[in-house]
Amino acid sequence: VNLVESGGGLVSAGGSLSLSCAFSGRTFSAYGMGWFRQAPGKDREFVAAISWSGSRTHYAESVKGRFTISRDNAKNTLNLQMNSLKPEDTAVYYCAAADRVYSDYNPRVKDDYDYWGQGTQVTVSS
Repeated sequence: VNLVESGGGLVSAGGSLSLSCAFSGRTFSAYGMGWFRQAPGKDREFVAAISWSGSRTHYAESVKGRFTISRDNAKNTLNLQMNSLKPEDTAVYYCAAADRVYSDYNPRVKDDYDYWGQGTQVTVSS
Protein backbone atom coordinates (compact mmCIF):
# COMPACT_ATOMS: atom_id res chain seq x y z
CA VAL A 1 0.00 0.00 0.00
CA ASN A 2 1.25 3.44 -0.94
CA LEU A 3 -0.28 6.65 0.40
CA VAL A 4 0.59 10.09 -0.94
CA GLU A 5 -0.83 13.25 0.62
CA SER A 6 -1.20 16.56 -1.18
CA GLY A 7 -2.87 19.92 -0.74
CA GLY A 8 -1.01 21.35 2.22
CA GLY A 9 0.24 24.91 2.33
CA LEU A 10 0.12 28.26 4.08
CA VAL A 11 -3.22 29.88 4.86
CA SER A 12 -4.43 32.71 7.06
CA ALA A 13 -6.55 32.05 10.11
CA GLY A 14 -10.17 31.59 9.13
CA GLY A 15 -9.22 30.25 5.72
CA SER A 16 -9.71 26.84 4.16
CA LEU A 17 -7.58 24.06 2.72
CA SER A 18 -8.42 20.76 1.12
CA LEU A 19 -6.10 17.79 1.58
CA SER A 20 -6.10 14.66 -0.54
CA CYS A 21 -4.51 11.25 -0.11
CA ALA A 22 -3.94 9.03 -3.13
CA PHE A 23 -4.10 5.31 -2.31
CA SER A 24 -2.50 2.60 -4.44
CA GLY A 25 -1.33 -0.97 -4.21
CA ARG A 26 -4.43 -2.71 -2.88
CA THR A 27 -8.21 -2.40 -3.01
CA PHE A 28 -8.94 1.00 -1.47
CA SER A 29 -12.53 0.16 -0.51
CA ALA A 30 -11.31 -2.62 1.78
CA TYR A 31 -9.57 -0.17 4.13
CA GLY A 32 -10.71 2.11 6.88
CA MET A 33 -8.92 5.43 6.54
CA GLY A 34 -7.87 8.19 8.87
CA TRP A 35 -6.16 11.55 9.11
CA PHE A 36 -3.70 12.37 11.87
CA ARG A 37 -1.51 15.37 12.50
CA GLN A 38 1.70 16.12 14.32
CA ALA A 39 2.84 19.53 15.47
CA PRO A 40 6.50 20.19 16.38
CA GLY A 41 7.36 18.67 19.73
CA LYS A 42 3.99 16.94 20.08
CA ASP A 43 2.69 13.43 19.59
CA ARG A 44 0.82 12.47 16.46
CA GLU A 45 -2.87 13.01 17.17
CA PHE A 46 -6.10 11.81 15.66
CA VAL A 47 -8.03 14.19 13.41
CA ALA A 48 -10.72 12.20 11.55
CA ALA A 49 -11.55 8.71 10.33
CA ILE A 50 -13.93 7.11 7.86
CA SER A 51 -15.16 3.59 7.26
CA TRP A 52 -14.67 1.73 3.99
CA SER A 53 -18.08 2.76 2.67
CA GLY A 54 -18.00 6.28 4.06
CA SER A 55 -21.09 5.61 6.12
CA ARG A 56 -19.31 6.10 9.43
CA THR A 57 -17.03 8.94 10.43
CA HIS A 58 -15.27 10.05 13.59
CA TYR A 59 -13.74 13.42 14.43
CA ALA A 60 -11.55 14.83 17.12
CA GLU A 61 -13.43 17.33 19.25
CA SER A 62 -10.98 20.05 18.26
CA VAL A 63 -11.97 19.84 14.57
CA LYS A 64 -15.62 18.80 14.76
CA GLY A 65 -17.81 21.16 12.76
CA ARG A 66 -14.82 22.62 10.89
CA PHE A 67 -13.27 19.60 9.12
CA THR A 68 -14.99 17.06 6.88
CA ILE A 69 -13.51 13.71 5.90
CA SER A 70 -14.70 11.95 2.76
CA ARG A 71 -13.57 9.29 0.33
CA ASP A 72 -14.06 8.45 -3.32
CA ASN A 73 -13.66 4.69 -3.74
CA ALA A 74 -13.86 4.98 -7.53
CA LYS A 75 -10.85 7.32 -7.53
CA ASN A 76 -8.96 5.67 -4.64
CA THR A 77 -8.82 9.01 -2.87
CA LEU A 78 -9.28 10.18 0.70
CA ASN A 79 -10.07 13.84 1.33
CA LEU A 80 -10.07 16.26 4.23
CA GLN A 81 -11.83 19.59 3.82
CA MET A 82 -10.61 22.02 6.47
CA ASN A 83 -12.54 25.22 7.10
CA SER A 84 -12.24 27.99 9.70
CA LEU A 85 -8.61 27.11 10.21
CA LYS A 86 -6.84 28.20 13.37
CA PRO A 87 -3.14 28.66 14.12
CA GLU A 88 -3.34 25.61 16.39
CA ASP A 89 -4.20 23.49 13.34
CA THR A 90 -0.64 23.99 12.13
CA ALA A 91 0.98 20.56 11.78
CA VAL A 92 2.11 17.90 9.37
CA TYR A 93 -0.99 16.00 8.30
CA TYR A 94 -0.79 12.26 7.60
CA CYS A 95 -3.26 9.89 6.05
CA ALA A 96 -3.36 6.32 7.27
CA ALA A 97 -4.97 3.03 6.23
CA ALA A 98 -6.20 0.21 8.45
CA ASP A 99 -6.28 -3.29 7.04
CA ARG A 100 -9.22 -4.48 9.13
CA VAL A 101 -12.96 -4.13 9.55
CA TYR A 102 -13.88 -0.66 10.85
CA SER A 103 -15.75 -2.07 13.84
CA ASP A 104 -12.75 -4.19 14.83
CA TYR A 105 -10.40 -1.37 15.68
CA ASN A 106 -10.38 2.02 17.34
CA PRO A 107 -10.15 4.58 14.50
CA ARG A 108 -8.79 7.18 16.94
CA VAL A 109 -5.72 5.13 17.82
CA LYS A 110 -2.71 5.56 15.55
CA ASP A 111 -1.29 2.15 16.44
CA ASP A 112 -4.37 0.52 14.89
CA TYR A 113 -3.35 1.72 11.43
CA ASP A 114 -1.11 -0.33 9.18
CA TYR A 115 0.06 2.09 6.50
CA TRP A 116 1.03 5.77 6.53
CA GLY A 117 1.77 8.49 4.03
CA GLN A 118 4.75 10.80 4.20
CA GLY A 119 2.70 13.79 5.36
CA THR A 120 1.90 17.25 4.08
CA GLN A 121 2.57 20.50 5.93
CA VAL A 122 -0.30 22.78 6.89
CA THR A 123 0.60 26.17 8.32
CA VAL A 124 -2.04 28.60 9.57
CA SER A 125 -0.88 32.13 10.23
CA SER A 126 -2.56 34.38 12.77
